[in-house]
Amino acid sequence: MATHDATQDSSAQENSAQENYRGVWDGRIGFGRKAALLVVDFMQGYVLKESPLYAPGVVEAVANMPPLLDAARQSGTPVIHTNILYHAPDQIDGGIWVKKSPVMRAMVPGNPFAEFCTEVVPSSTEPVITKQYASAFFGTSLTAMLVAMGVDTIIVTGCSTSGCIRATAVDGLQHGFRVMVVRDCVGDRHSDPHEANLFDIDSKYGDVIDRQAAIDHLLNHSS
Repeated sequence: MATHDATQDSSAQENSAQENYRGVWDGRIGFGRKAALLVVDFMQGYVLKESPLYAPGVVEAVANMPPLLDAARQSGTPVIHTNILYHAPDQIDGGIWVKKSPVMRAMVPGNPFAEFCTEVVPSSTEPVITKQYASAFFGTSLTAMLVAMGVDTIIVTGCSTSGCIRATAVDGLQHGFRVMVVRDCVGDRHSDPHEANLFDIDSKYGDVIDRQAAIDHLLNHSS
């Protein structure tokens, strides 16, 4: 009796999805005139095993960041970081989200889980936008900051792919920016939502590229 090959099934489903989307949801937008590197929520809570937010895919994404961050800084590309912080003790500024996802209540000043990962600590000249919800654009000054700098392209890195990265990609497009999501530098707690959301972002909201493509663009288009 033939054995069931889950790998073959997965590959067949992926091919079917790609074929289904081909010519309909597969446009490319490319880079514009000026890019900014957006580093979304690379906080210790996602990389420490003792944290309920721990996500192996984020550990890998953080490890992949230094060369891209170096290229942005070397080329004079604006680098903008985001974090999530709530007002203790009740996190009332988290609204319904902290009721739906109470694990996020750990993101308060003074909690080690709310600190930046050491590999991506912002420099003294790099702004940090504090947000309370998934999108880096929702309820923040990000759009105004990018417009004031003449930025038309955001290179998106961070976590998690299925949450804050997807929300930021969708809002980035809706605010008129070209969205480039760096596959190697975004992560999630499981590969299935990670890959599904990268597929969807690449199909509808931006271009999913690898780290080297982002580095090459930055170094060849210095500010």
